[in-house]
Amino acid sequence: MVEIEYRKTRIKLGDTDLVYEPAEDSFLLADAALKDAKPGMRILEIGTGSGFVSSVLLTNLKEIYLVATEINPHAARCAKMNGVKVIRTDLFKGIKSKNPENLFDLILFNPPYLPTSEEEKVPGWLNYAFDGGISGRDTLDRFLDEVRDYLKLGGEILVLISSITGLDAVKAKMEKLGFEVEVVARKKVSFEELMVVKGKLL
Repeated sequence: MVEIEYRKTRIKLGDTDLVYEPAEDSFLLADAALKDAKPGMRILEIGTGSGFVSSVLLTNLKEIYLVATEINPHAARCAKMNGVKVIRTDLFKGIKSKNPENLFDLILFNPPYLPTSEEEKVPGWLNYAFDGGISGRDTLDRFLDEVRDYLKLGGEILVLISSITGLDAVKAKMEKLGFEVEVVARKKVSFEELMVVKGKLL
């Protein structure tokens, strides 16, 4: 089995034909999360994939409570192998909303952000890692519509987007939903710029 090491963390990748392999977007979100997360926080990662970001946080931060969700059964198994507590579900569906036990200080999401037509879909489970719908924001929009119900007052979200996703559209939606928004990390990668957008619930 292939393993990689990042920020003192060894991560098993499983079958990369079935599970998204951590790349520049994963590294950028992990680094931003490490800067933002604090000991004692309750943290939720949506769509954890191999469990890369969550594993890095669990290795480097003590006394955090962390749980993740993942729709791809192969990825969920991989994340569990990496020590991540995973609920296999679509976004928030497996978590009861507005329950005090299910409110988090920090919620992370690296959504599928590639604009994707029907003809461009990837066969099988791996499509969930790439397919952002025609706008590239379909899954992110669903996440943003629901995320407030799982955040503590003053809680924060960190989402990874690409310049091809449309930063202005993402910021406008987040602000409309009551978040104070800032870009906290950027990295130019070939034809796009990756960004981590932070939203603080006002």
